[in-house]
Amino acid sequence: MKKAKIAELRNGLSRYLDHVRAGGSVVVYDRDTPIAEIVPLKKNKARGKKDLDEERLQRLEAKGAITRGTGDFAAWLKTHKPIKIPGGAGVLQALLEERESGW
Repeated sequence: MKKAKIAELRNGLSRYLDHVRAGGSVVVYDRDTPIAEIVPLKKNKARGKKDLDEERLQRLEAKGAITRGTGDFAAWLKTHKPIKIPGGAGVLQALLEERESGW
């Protein structure tokens, strides 16, 4: 159970509602007096983590914070080769050389 004063709740409402969606509750305080409790609604069908993740992704997508891919990434990886670095030097090799040189 989380506790929040009115100003904290107003400024971070999405964060507190995410907590409630995940099954938690929030007690709202006016100064030092508890005045309300926000609890999840009781539903007939229990929602799993996958449903909650999907809802969160939908909210982030609606806000424009993320853009979801449309294709099958695993299939794409099977048909596309990794990018070759000219000269054959890899990032790890460059890092090791940099550490040895003392830079």
